[in-house]
Amino acid sequence: MNTGDGSDRLRVAPGPWQRLRTGLRGWGGVGAMALLCALAVTFVLLLPLSQPQGYDAGTATGAQGVAHGSRVKADDCENPQDQSLSPSGGEGKAPTLDAIKARKDRRLIVGVDTNSYRWGYLDPNNPAGELEGFDIDLVHRIAEDILGDRDAVQFKAIPTSRRVEAIQKGEVDMVVRTMTINCDRIEQVAFSAPYFVTGQQVLAPKTSTITGFDKTLAEKKVCSAQGSTAYDNLEEGRKSGDLPDTTDIRTTVPNQLDCLVKLQLGEVDAVVTDGALAASQAAQDPTVELKGGLFTDEYYGVAMKLGSDDLVRQVNRTLENYIDDGGWKASYEKWLHPTMDQGDKKSASATPPEARYK
Repeated sequence: MNTGDGSDRLRVAPGPWQRLRTGLRGWGGVGAMALLCALAVTFVLLLPLSQPQGYDAGTATGAQGVAHGSRVKADDCENPQDQSLSPSGGEGKAPTLDAIKARKDRRLIVGVDTNSYRWGYLDPNNPAGELEGFDIDLVHRIAEDILGDRDAVQFKAIPTSRRVEAIQKGEVDMVVRTMTINCDRIEQVAFSAPYFVTGQQVLAPKTSTITGFDKTLAEKKVCSAQGSTAYDNLEEGRKSGDLPDTTDIRTTVPNQLDCLVKLQLGEVDAVVTDGALAASQAAQDPTVELKGGLFTDEYYGVAMKLGSDDLVRQVNRTLENYIDDGGWKASYEKWLHPTMDQGDKKSASATPPEARYK
């Protein structure tokens, strides 16, 4: 069954539910797989209903190939999260914004995730069939500021592996999809100031002997998403010796949630992804847990086409207001507090990152 985002979410369950239970190898993933399958089935059933609210899976999965950009050496790029444009400046020149406002179908076209719990997903208990989550709230606020209508959005499901390509080909105006700002990507797309800070982390079964991003990953199969910073860090970890040479990092998937399915089926031993996403996955399946601490700093930004300076400045203006008026905090408390914070102990992610402009 295709979920519309470029990945066959239910390929692992072609037969009856009994076959699915057997495939889970008995370590407790039945409940989580049922939830994932329910989400995927609901997505297909609700797709026609959700389109009037602005969801479109059409062209988001049609193009082939991977975007390529010039690589930036580490010593040529410092603090890529601080390289965005100030909200002020460029007055009187707004070609990108004018083009968006002049559309016959006057909506913002945004690439998002549709299956990351609490970030961008379809809740089967939501009768309206609308996307919801932390990233989705931000999209609605951006649309409200640009077009005066928070619902003036056409959502497009974009796999992790196609985020840059979708922007470069003009399929979307922007991508709001837990996208890390890094030195390679700022050569390919324009980013807003960061709106969230997290880090890479390891996810594995609670019964696993894996303790984190370390030598306990020897002889282990690790899954990551194609085109993700997780895979880059796995490669670098083996080169630097932080990971053993025997760590198998060959398993990559279009969307990071596919790694959780492979973990539940016993096809891999661990997943490496952003800690914020891993926490949401652990909330979906109580048989898995985060192993070790964060081993990188990851700053999420809104990604747009290079040269769309007026749009970048507008998004940064929205982010400043969104943080100042409490909108960011309210969204965090609603969606991420249940998975990110432990009791009275607040995660470092509970505070929005400070914007610094070039």
